Amino acid sequence: MTDSRELPAYVYDLAGLDAHAGAVRAALEGVELYYAVKANPDPELLRVLAPHVDGFEVSSGGELAHVRGLFPGAQVALGGPGKTDAELSAEVTRLHVESPGELRRLLASGRPADVLLRANLDLPVDGASLVMGGGATPFGMDPAGVAECVDLLDRQDTVRLRGLHAHLASGLDAAGLLELAAGVLDYARGLGLTEINLGGGMAVSYRDPGALFDWHSYGKGLAALRRPGEVLRVEPGRALTVYCGRYVTRVIDVKRVHGELFAVVAGGTHHLRTPATKGHDQPLATGEPGEPITIVGQLCTPKDVLARRVPVRLQVGDVVEFAMAGAYAWNISHHDFLMHPKPAFHYLRGE
Repeated sequence: MTDSRELPAYVYDLAGLDAHAGAVRAALEGVELYYAVKANPDPELLRVLAPHVDGFEVSSGGELAHVRGLFPGAQVALGGPGKTDAELSAEVTRLHVESPGELRRLLASGRPADVLLRANLDLPVDGASLVMGGGATPFGMDPAGVAECVDLLDRQDTVRLRGLHAHLASGLDAAGLLELAAGVLDYARGLGLTEINLGGGMAVSYRDPGALFDWHSYGKGLAALRRPGEVLRVEPGRALTVYCGRYVTRVIDVKRVHGELFAVVAGGTHHLRTPATKGHDQPLATGEPGEPITIVGQLCTPKDVLARRVPVRLQVGDVVEFAMAGAYAWNISHHDFLMHPKPAFHYLRGE
């Protein structure tokens, strides 16, 4: 796949990403699709996604500048808590307002804007891997906060209320997300709002990489929920790009400590922090069966573990390929810890 002298490296399958994004787009016919750039802002991935998405969701001025530099005319929604004054004043298609205080700062600036109010609704999120709503979290507003914002907006006409944003949880299957969507839509309709961003949160399984999110049933379900005149939007990140990436490295040392077998590989969680962050084993793409072995990196911390007790045979010099490294991987990792070299990046473009 790549010269072992260039390892560690990220290898992105752009042809595979193109096919996957096209299938998602087809399944969501009639629903707007934005890509959450925070999942992976790699320019080559964004160029592949651009023809398939209606826009991009960004969460900082830095992400906004990055996207604008690549796609000056793209539709962009800016979200995230703790926006600076400069971010509130940025030229974007939609601004996701997180609090009455944030809205007051925007109104005081005198700048026009089209906003969605981010709601943190008390809806069940059972089975979620990560919860951003349904209770006391720093994301969005409870109904009282939303009502305060609606009142503020009713008193002026510079900032235009366009709709509602609600990203309440991640790691849900299609049925779970559709149940959430029904609750969010009921709430939005009660406010007379017809543009609703339902967020992302599509389940991705690192334990069972073959268990893919059911985009077809999700798209059909949203079509059934949508009423005439309503605009529904989703903004997946991980579920779009995670499968297109591999982290490829090589074994430096194999040793047994107190009876346990370890393989030390070049790189580690300063390149691929995902397994340490989410507490899972990063799935291997290939490998011959063997004695269970724990694969660790080069960092001076016991947390630098990529996969525990994997039943695979490894020797010094072997190449190891970790799958599902296309999202929340390199871009969330602590790159400069111990100042090891950064990985190479390679792109497979197909025929």
